[in-house]
Amino acid sequence: MALARPLRSMLYIPGSKARALEKARTLPADAIIFDLEDAVSVDEKQAARATLAEALAAGGYGARMRIVRINGLDTEWGSEDARAAQAMGVDAILLPKVSTPADLDALAQITGDTPLWAMMETPLGMLNAAQIAAHPRLQGMVMGTNDLAKELQTRFRTDRLPMMTGLGLCLLAAKAHGLAIVDGVYNAFKDDEGLAVECAQGRDMGFDGKTVIHPAQIAGANAAFSPSDEDIDLARRQIAAFEEVEANGQGVAVVDGRIVENLHIVTARETLAKAEAIAALAKE
Repeated sequence: MALARPLRSMLYIPGSKARALEKARTLPADAIIFDLEDAVSVDEKQAARATLAEALAAGGYGARMRIVRINGLDTEWGSEDARAAQAMGVDAILLPKVSTPADLDALAQITGDTPLWAMMETPLGMLNAAQIAAHPRLQGMVMGTNDLAKELQTRFRTDRLPMMTGLGLCLLAAKAHGLAIVDGVYNAFKDDEGLAVECAQGRDMGFDGKTVIHPAQIAGANAAFSPSDEDIDLARRQIAAFEEVEANGQGVAVVDGRIVENLHIVTARETLAKAEAIAALAKE
């Protein structure tokens, strides 16, 4: 299922930092996660709501998707965060550590019709991914790979082998229910080569984009999750060959020595639609 909007890069911004909130208006991220949770210290939690509300009211974020990550509802800040985020009129509210659909039920009772996103970062959340993805208010999932690694007691590997089961379960759940799903962060924000490797892995697995923790990572994520010139050229040639065969009532279409079937045309048209959507964003 093709997304209505590109989500190649999703940048975390502390809701407490006015300067960072201002800079985010100029950054080429497809989406921004305005964070009230991990990026905000305990003594700034309440003030961060007001700082973020003021920034969002001022606008200037263009076509970027605006998501607010609140504190968990099991904390002293979560419920008030949820009420404040709903009043901000954002595109979605992101709930951390979603482990069961009941977690989303509790948030929906506060936030009403506001779309919800789920941080998938607990072992129980991995096991319940299908049920979580079926929640009627849920529109997307974000992989919380740092917390998941901590809970699983894994070690870092460049191939992310310890993460594969959780990543795969969440991908299957999201795709089955037509949700967006964005890969976890790459912590070494100065390691462009390592970021590129992990982005390529996530892209090839089927993720829609990557969460990033530093503006320097945006370009790499955008590049990895954008159709390449070769992808676009192949898509156009597949569509042309398939349509020609259909029009002439001939056998099967072949491009670059490979048979082209209807399922390939669906993917080709999605590739072109994504490229057009990215081009439209670039003009903003």
